[in-house]
Amino acid sequence: MQIVLSASRRTDIPAFYMKWFMEGIERGEFSVRHPFTGAVRKVEAGPDRVHSIVFWSKDFGSFLENGCGERLQEIGYHLFFNFTVNSSDSVLEPRVPPLAPRLAQLEALSRRFGPDCIQWRFDPVCFYRTPDGRIHDNLGDFKRIADAAAAVGAKRCVTSFLDLYAKVRRRAARSGDVSFIDPPLAKKVSVLESMARILEDKQIRLFTCCEKEVLAAAGQKSVVRPAACIPSEILMGLYGGRLSLRQDPGQRTSQGCGCRISVDIGSYRDQPCRHRCLFCYANPAATPLPPPGGWDAGKLGIQKIEGKGKLNG
Repeated sequence: MQIVLSASRRTDIPAFYMKWFMEGIERGEFSVRHPFTGAVRKVEAGPDRVHSIVFWSKDFGSFLENGCGERLQEIGYHLFFNFTVNSSDSVLEPRVPPLAPRLAQLEALSRRFGPDCIQWRFDPVCFYRTPDGRIHDNLGDFKRIADAAAAVGAKRCVTSFLDLYAKVRRRAARSGDVSFIDPPLAKKVSVLESMARILEDKQIRLFTCCEKEVLAAAGQKSVVRPAACIPSEILMGLYGGRLSLRQDPGQRTSQGCGCRISVDIGSYRDQPCRHRCLFCYANPAATPLPPPGGWDAGKLGIQKIEGKGKLNG
């Protein structure tokens, strides 16, 4: 049975590490480091072994500019995109591109690969207090993003509320800009229902990532459902073939994660994310940003030869 390649929950490969990814595709394998033990194993990644690649990103700019998706399709891979598009908030997400370019990327992904292979993530919903005592959230652009998603034919939105890990609290405290707030359960239910009403008119369904308690409080009458960010049923519906429908035991199943089993090839340590989001559970990196305009095709090591995707080492 083929596998799903997750690229990646642990970092933003499309934004920062496509050269590394394409080199792995050319080799037909990836070396994957376990996030806790540090043990390294090989993951076969040829198109005969991989049914679909699920990309996770907040910035598909370089991916689109350099035709990475088209190259991968020509080689024989199926693609699916978890695209996180949140409201612009330079305090929470200081190094994510402005909203307008990200909405343009959403349109480009839909036009090139089809809206059915896009899952828009508005994640996480954040509430926070600034030093002046005022309480804020990051929902300000939600309707604008929903309008853009509906215009390109997207049908699914996945959301969750901020998990206040100790490292997230410490990072916010060091910033001096915000202190995060965990709203009461009733408030979370109210926010979900409000988001769902906005999306309902646009024929977009709302799903939650690891929010079992909130969904239980919302009750059976709620239209909001639990998500599977690795949705093998959808992947088989789009592309045929056979995939395991077993839940991924490495995810937070007790909290409502519906992801099917996959192989995540990213690394917190070896490919640190450079977005530096204040709420992120991953460790922030002090690595340089890519140059303006992203990495060019030569730096990505991609050439077009005789109508086929050719990846140069």
